[in-house]
Amino acid sequence: MKISVFPSYGSLNSKPVFDAFISNLKDKKENFQIDKYDLDTDVAVIWSVLWQGRMRSNLRIWKEFQALKKPVVVLEVGGIKRNTTWKMGINGINRDADFANQVVSPDRWKKFNIELQPWKHTGKNIIICGQHDTSEQWKGLPKMNNWLLEQVTEIKKITDKKIIIRPHPRNMISIKMAGVETQMPRKDPNTYDDTDFVKQLPNAWAVVNHSSNPAMQAVFNGVPVFTSPSSLSYDVANKNYDKLLSPNTPDRDPWAHKLAYTEWCIEEIKEGKPWERIRNRIMEEYSNASE
Repeated sequence: MKISVFPSYGSLNSKPVFDAFISNLKDKKENFQIDKYDLDTDVAVIWSVLWQGRMRSNLRIWKEFQALKKPVVVLEVGGIKRNTTWKMGINGINRDADFANQVVSPDRWKKFNIELQPWKHTGKNIIICGQHDTSEQWKGLPKMNNWLLEQVTEIKKITDKKIIIRPHPRNMISIKMAGVETQMPRKDPNTYDDTDFVKQLPNAWAVVNHSSNPAMQAVFNGVPVFTSPSSLSYDVANKNYDKLLSPNTPDRDPWAHKLAYTEWCIEEIKEGKPWERIRNRIMEEYSNASE
């Protein structure tokens, strides 16, 4: 298997992840090259599917490898333990990706040391979390401002609960409407890019999110979520606003056990634990790849 890795097109916090990934490739004597655009490669490894800044250069790689039906392994910031664990999936991020987690053990979830809080049945606010609309995961959807307005309109048909809009930190949008507050995320000064989102959850009745990490944090904290099928929280989410006043509160253990195999710490990446699973999955399911 010939692998092309593109660390130069990653975000600033991607360096230790790429370093660990490349270290494992060296240890395993894999056939790989760095930052070399080569369509004869079996697998490309890129950072995220957000086509912005340095990561914009990944778009060409993504499009051409997808057109050739060659797998693209996507590394990405995690949502379980942000900036401590990192996603590694095939051909996408979040639930659109293949994380080679078809067979899992419940033991791995315990390593995250996260206690799932009981589902809440209280809260005065409904939080809508925006995303970055230059991402591949937003492909085919309305502009973010329009999407947010659509959600607000549908929610207001059902309840007069206060709606709080939380834009993506790098895609700031403000909506002025009665009963709606735009709450700009505030960066946690002790972290690389964490925000104060979790602090808003005690007063939340529900969280609405298309496919990004806030829904996951809401579920951990017992707040019902409404997501699209592209969200990693979809299996424990409500599918439409018919359940807004009486949200589903399903068993989260099977979901958490599977989720645990979507993210890995730096040491595990360096040891090759996620790559072994991903590599085997590529060999089994993506026929263009060769030994």
